[in-house]
Amino acid sequence: MNTLIHEKRCAVVRCLVDGCSIRATTRITGVAKNTIQKLTRELGKAVLQYHNNVVRNVKSQRVQCDEVWCFCYAKDKNLPDDMRGQPGVGSMWTWTALDADTKLMISWRVGARDSAYAHAFIRDVQERLANRVQLTTDGNRLYLEAVLDYFAEVDYAMLKKLYGPGKEGPEARYSPAKCNGAKKEAMMGNPDPDHISTSYAERQNLNIRMQNRRFTRLTNAFSKKAEMLERSLALTFFYHNFVRIHQTLRCTPAMKAGLADHKWSIEEMVDLLPEVSHPRREKISN
Repeated sequence: MNTLIHEKRCAVVRCLVDGCSIRATTRITGVAKNTIQKLTRELGKAVLQYHNNVVRNVKSQRVQCDEVWCFCYAKDKNLPDDMRGQPGVGSMWTWTALDADTKLMISWRVGARDSAYAHAFIRDVQERLANRVQLTTDGNRLYLEAVLDYFAEVDYAMLKKLYGPGKEGPEARYSPAKCNGAKKEAMMGNPDPDHISTSYAERQNLNIRMQNRRFTRLTNAFSKKAEMLERSLALTFFYHNFVRIHQTLRCTPAMKAGLADHKWSIEEMVDLLPEVSHPRREKISN
């Protein structure tokens, strides 16, 4: 990858953040599959470090949390017996915390849907916030204990959706149960009932599936390793926060949140790579 020119790297990243698979990116750009994977790994690490350093002291008012499912290596039912129960394979959950006003992806964490990851995720969210917020999650009880442990002052509510019986028959395999309503329940502080919602976080789940091919269902583009899934998501969320203009905001979420003074370009994003592995193509003089 060290010999890949800057323009080619930018072309690869444009494909990846726009939902192309690795093989499709290979066909479009002519860059080898292994080179694309190495670029994803190294640039993902660089943008993740930038996010960890910059997305701090976020002055948010309302934060929504949710989880989105995918899998690594194989689905749970298809895992070999000797791999069952091992971390990093089977069902994987991406925990997300979204600012409802700026649409900034404040924090995310990839892993299991258990108490340990819930605590690690909520702790990271709390450490990135600068003030008291109204926090809304779904009815997952794992959130409650974690919020009680890490938030001293918060207006916290759960939005518990009420589902009816699912459909019957072959066509029901990929159809969710019908949602008959939602119950708002205050858990801590004094949350405003009008803002107890996870709609923006759930809409962001669609963006993730549209912009990251590894989340597209019923394909073979899923991640084979948890590390690559995490690095790929780092590219997706950095692109969302700093590069892509939000349609309703007319600027990037990072600009709206006061964390950036301009819209980043793909070229600037690629420039975050360490200089040692980041040669630019020299201009050829006539």
